[in-house]
Amino acid sequence: MQIPLVADAKDLDYVNAQSLTLPRDITALQAWNIAMQSPIPGMATAMWLRDRISGWFNVAPIKGFSGALRGAVQVGDKIDFFTVEAVGEGLLVLTARDRHLDVMTTVTTYDRVLTITSSVITHNWFGRAYMLPVGVAHKGIVWWTLRKVAAHLA
Repeated sequence: MQIPLVADAKDLDYVNAQSLTLPRDITALQAWNIAMQSPIPGMATAMWLRDRISGWFNVAPIKGFSGALRGAVQVGDKIDFFTVEAVGEGLLVLTARDRHLDVMTTVTTYDRVLTITSSVITHNWFGRAYMLPVGVAHKGIVWWTLRKVAAHLA
């Protein structure tokens, strides 16, 4: 399966893909709902801090994750600060784009394997600086999120 990325792999400034085998099949939207119904500890604080620092550079606040569960989504719908770019039983593609960076998070579920892939293109020095700490933290956040989904299904 070809995983959608925000741009050609050679043009990306950041990419991270992590997978975990789940105890049973679920859809990509179900995986997202499980992951976001109660974000990992510290995430609300991290998002608050992101909004405060980014605000100094005239970046709109994203206000983090609401925890709202979605029964169904369509292309163009908003899930918190993300826009749904594609959706199917085993696919959920979310993007957030601004003048500093373009982010795509792709959630796939296939044969009980949940994969979260994030890809980013930065547009300027602020986007590059932003991704320095976020890129490092993001790997741990995804790792924790995958395990949280698997534990929920066990």
